[in-house]
Amino acid sequence: MTWKDTLCAVIVVFAWGFNFVVVKVGVTEIPPLLLTALRFAVVAALVVPFTRRPRGKLWLIALMALLLGAGHFGLLFIALRKMDAASASIAVQLTVPFSAVVAAFFYGEKLGRRGFLGMTLAYLGVALLAGEPHHPDPIALAMAVGCSVAWALANVVIKSIGAINPLTLTGWMALMGLPQLLMLSLLFESNQMESLQGAGWRGWGAVAYTAVGASLIGYSLWCRLITRYPVNKVVPFTLLNPIVGVASGVLLLGEPLGWHKLAGGALTLVGVAVIQIRSPGIFGKAGARLRLRTEAHER
Repeated sequence: MTWKDTLCAVIVVFAWGFNFVVVKVGVTEIPPLLLTALRFAVVAALVVPFTRRPRGKLWLIALMALLLGAGHFGLLFIALRKMDAASASIAVQLTVPFSAVVAAFFYGEKLGRRGFLGMTLAYLGVALLAGEPHHPDPIALAMAVGCSVAWALANVVIKSIGAINPLTLTGWMALMGLPQLLMLSLLFESNQMESLQGAGWRGWGAVAYTAVGASLIGYSLWCRLITRYPVNKVVPFTLLNPIVGVASGVLLLGEPLGWHKLAGGALTLVGVAVIQIRSPGIFGKAGARLRLRTEAHER
């Protein structure tokens, strides 16, 4: 990779890893489902007017919006209200072993010994997080794990959608997920108007960062990389995301860093590395590239 593209990869890693801290701060001022809806609204407003409607694929995009909007982002943002950003950034890495299970179920791909080893290590790592002295709320941790399952299932839907411009998919997914999130916010949250009126630069900054920084800029740079280089040259950069997430949470939010978190994070990352770097990837060569697009898209 050229030094410019390497710099792009580092920028993306920091943008996505730092996103956990931004969301953690944002949900202290704006309810999590409403914050997710605002993020989707900004993305849709910036993308949809400049793209064509993806005919014949809207129902699949609506399903993807349900899995990624309410399922992934909704659960993750709710979880971050009651757990630290560092633990959440590690727990979300379970998307990779869950994706391996989904691929085995839907596509008949064999996990193999390395696959099972990686899954076992990743699950043990998150189990260590649950046993930490400053452990997160068990319901919040379960939600973080659940958001990883939703992300893994969304991979299958995106694979079914087929060829489509990544930004078009991002914008229309955001547009179709927006009504779902607003409805869920009305049903399960309260004082939305009061929170919006009282939100300061932290709340609105979180909306802007998650929509523009993490989604549009991060995704565009990542697509540039995965279209220029082999997957095995780009994949290892994703292993840095939780490292940035943990460091950001500890340094900026003062979150505790005990041996449970260090050991759990290390086990999870080793397990994810075993699964990701094994050839040819979760969905084969084409699917591995697609999965990377999905990872970038959902952030």
